Amino acid sequence: MTKKDILELKKRLNKTDCSITKLCGCYVDSNKNKILTLSETFLNLDDDEFYKYLDLSRKCLSGTVGNNLLQLEFPLSEEQPGGRQQFLMGIKESGLKNEELLDRFYDLVIEHYDYAGNYLILLFKDAYDIIRKTQDGLKLDESEEVYDYLLCAVCPVTLSKPGLGYREDENRIGARIRDWVVGAPDTGFIFPAFSDRSSDIHSLIYYIKDAKDSRPDFIENVLGCSLKRTATEEQHLFSSIVKQAFAAGEEDSEEVLIQLQESFKEIAFQDEEELYEETEPVILTNELIDEVLTERDIRGDAARHIRESISREFEAQPPVLQHLIDEKALEKNAKKKEEEHLRLQVQNLQKELAQKTFPAPDDAVSSDKSCGVILRVRQEKVNLIKSEMIDGHKYLIIPVEENEQVNLNGIDTEI
Repeated sequence: MTKKDILELKKRLNKTDCSITKLCGCYVDSNKNKILTLSETFLNLDDDEFYKYLDLSRKCLSGTVGNNLLQLEFPLSEEQPGGRQQFLMGIKESGLKNEELLDRFYDLVIEHYDYAGNYLILLFKDAYDIIRKTQDGLKLDESEEVYDYLLCAVCPVTLSKPGLGYREDENRIGARIRDWVVGAPDTGFIFPAFSDRSSDIHSLIYYIKDAKDSRPDFIENVLGCSLKRTATEEQHLFSSIVKQAFAAGEEDSEEVLIQLQESFKEIAFQDEEELYEETEPVILTNELIDEVLTERDIRGDAARHIRESISREFEAQPPVLQHLIDEKALEKNAKKKEEEHLRLQVQNLQKELAQKTFPAPDDAVSSDKSCGVILRVRQEKVNLIKSEMIDGHKYLIIPVEENEQVNLNGIDTEI
């Protein structure tokens, strides 16, 4: 499953291209009671409802592949009669018309969806007539395959915020009536998966809004799929492993973590252009972690802890190298290094200014034709000079007091 596959599905979910035929759902309260069920012919919905439901379905195709969107595989046991894959296949093939199967599905979600408040379970039935494409991406007026699939969205339902509003029936301003509002889905899936512009019945696309928690209970017991961590979960686990290896000093662990991520980035994106392209994921193997630890001169117990912990924690699912890179942390570290470099430059400049003997004012400009800038300031001003980057250029900042005289190239100037 690639980003292109997701975008191809998502762009169809609009008024013009939408081919969703059926919508079913179940509204559940905070005590896990079914309040109501719904069954609608999708294209017959009023426009207001049509667009709202369509927007909810699109949300299940949003986010980053590998983080918010995961392709989960079914174990062989789940593809046998009575397995979850066969169960989902039955719901799909019934066209959402088998109430018994739908009730069983709702019960399964209610049992394993961990949420304290009210929520709405939605199921959409769609069929996408995939048009054949040439190798250069041109569409042909010829159907290649009909991708028949289910889309499920589980949406939290919360009370609207309290406030004041216009009470039309009483012609006054009063407390606004609060009602229950369906929010964006925080969990969902598409079955079968859409991979390489084709249906893959051996897997599904799983959506999770909060990439910090992939809801493993939902994956295992509702979908019956093999567990898979999000990129955020892999990154947090790796960070925890490194910090535990250097538990004695937090500063050491942060520095080592940055160093390791810098090495990972160099390996994963050897070409600068790859940063902006969809590239093949690089898997962190035992050989690769050994190479990076050696390169960064990490040895002894710390290196052993990192190797063994990665081998143990990621045994079932080796991490993708790109997922372990915290871009924000690397950017912050790069900025910190740049600021430190500028600070040292200013310190060196101040020392040079303090030690230098300046020529008389009349000869200041002509004394050194090779210099672009020649400064002559009073001794007490030297320590106040600083350097800053503005719009990508370096500037020297010299504070000037009110009514203080400034002589520029021998000419008295007012600032």
